[in-house]
Amino acid sequence: MKSPILLLSVALAAGVSAWMPGYDRTILHEGEGHNLFKRNMSVTKRWLPGHLPIRGVNLGSLFVFEPWLASDYWQNTMGCTGNGYNSEFDCVNMLGQSKANQVFQQHWATWITQADIQKMASYGLNTIRIPVGYWMRESLVTSSEHFPQGGLNYLYQVCDWAAQQGFYIIIDLHGAPYSQASSPNADTGQYTNPGFYTYSDAFERTYQFLEWMTNLIHTQPQLRNVGMIEILNEPIQDTSKTQSMLNTFYPTAYNRIRAAESALSIASNNLLHIQVMNEKWGSGNPNQALTNLNFMAYDDHRYLKWAYGEQDTQSWYLNTACNDDRGGNWPTIVGEWSLSTNNNEWDPSSNFDFYRTWWGAAVRQFEKQDGWIFWTWKTSGLNDPRWDYQLAVSAGIISTNPDDAYSVGGC
Repeated sequence: MKSPILLLSVALAAGVSAWMPGYDRTILHEGEGHNLFKRNMSVTKRWLPGHLPIRGVNLGSLFVFEPWLASDYWQNTMGCTGNGYNSEFDCVNMLGQSKANQVFQQHWATWITQADIQKMASYGLNTIRIPVGYWMRESLVTSSEHFPQGGLNYLYQVCDWAAQQGFYIIIDLHGAPYSQASSPNADTGQYTNPGFYTYSDAFERTYQFLEWMTNLIHTQPQLRNVGMIEILNEPIQDTSKTQSMLNTFYPTAYNRIRAAESALSIASNNLLHIQVMNEKWGSGNPNQALTNLNFMAYDDHRYLKWAYGEQDTQSWYLNTACNDDRGGNWPTIVGEWSLSTNNNEWDPSSNFDFYRTWWGAAVRQFEKQDGWIFWTWKTSGLNDPRWDYQLAVSAGIISTNPDDAYSVGGC
């Protein structure tokens, strides 16, 4: 994958040759030439001097719709109304393929626009994480499965917009065949018990998706700034059920991706980072059966709302955020987090200082690793800045300059 605006850095970190911004490649805004990974402020990190950590947002509900984030939109705009419309699978099944394609294509065309990407850049962000489902490779969908069709061209469009702005892009497999989540969960695109670990064809279909996506990333110019692929989002947190994933799926997926890159003669400084959930997630040691850790990366999801049962004091949240060590596997990006709490009475409008302090503490701690990606950029009808980056900026909880986190007190 080559582009005139992606320049090899002359100052590689020792032993590092994977495709990460600031390590071996400079990403520039294609119109104005500025670099979102440059900074003036001095922060001690493992990044090369003068480069920012990952600072980004998830494009939640774009290609894997999560109805709880936009229930009004799901029901009133998309027509997924009534009992049983729990997930994309259910909505497509009930609307019918033709109608569902029309509805979802309209959604993809409007949920994230070029103006959104430009606004993200104006907020000091440099990365987007895009959750996708295996059904984006439509040949993998069986006759008994129901998913919207036509999403790939919209993925190309949003990635092209992001590349024009100089963003780093992570593609995240959010929905695997038969669902990898611990319980019925629309977040995987299919509201069903996890079958990923038991169906005989689940792993192979996922390998084929990852090979296909890897090939596209390296051959399609719209995907030129994709530097990382997450091979499985949030697997079940039960090590008695994840041994096949750890011992078979992870190493085989790694090898199949590298083989796909080898077949394309991809240079070592252009390989993808292959990302898995870190050990803190609770699915086991991700490196358990990996014999090659080159170009690996790790994803840490940090929702204090669900961290240690129901905590009901603001001091607990702030103390935890101020001392939150996310180290362990390296490199680690906190790929999902929010400012949501268990106490719905802590309205952001009347608890501004609490949420502002929490934001600053979280950013500082997460940037001791390789950065962070907030969940999520946009919601509809939820009207909660704790889950919506744009609303949090509008409320003043999150600054348009993430460096401001280093001047927020409270710790």
